[in-house]
Amino acid sequence: MRILGMLAVVGGLVTSGMAHAQAPAPLPRPAAPPALDKASDVPDSQKLERSTQALGGMREALRQVLEKVEEARRTKDVVKLNCANEKLTQIKGLLRISEQADVALQEAVSKSEAAPGEHEFTKVMIAQQKVGQLRSEAEECIGQLAFRTDENLFVEVEEPDNLPGGDPTRPPPPPDLVVRPPPASPVD
Repeated sequence: MRILGMLAVVGGLVTSGMAHAQAPAPLPRPAAPPALDKASDVPDSQKLERSTQALGGMREALRQVLEKVEEARRTKDVVKLNCANEKLTQIKGLLRISEQADVALQEAVSKSEAAPGEHEFTKVMIAQQKVGQLRSEAEECIGQLAFRTDENLFVEVEEPDNLPGGDPTRPPPPPDLVVRPPPASPVD
């Protein structure tokens, strides 16, 4: 038996048979941020380079979360919008702190001040990890990581012929119990 139709399911499951779906390609998962190195072990030139790369990654994350906010706004889902907006606000704050720390890092490196440079570098690296986490949380707000549906999703279901019949959610009633009363007098 073949069933062909348009499926608009939010979290539904096809429980019997085999399902073949043509869905959009999954979104690429971002690379995990690198582990924090001890700031004193990183040469000054690499601190500046890594800080610049981290700021670029944070700006990209900001752009992605802005898209999530716009998506929530288009769907008029207030809960998703509030959740994504909260993450966006936090990312903006971390990016602002990171940009200030990057400027301070550049000044510290130009003056050959090790301790302030290490401190500012550490700020940027911690902010980068937090922004990555917030971007993932914003995707969860919209539901991107749980599943992604398309309005034009078609599903074709083929049910094997050898399935047992009947509805498994409605089992047959148990057989009637016949209870016989005990004998009135013992027969010897």
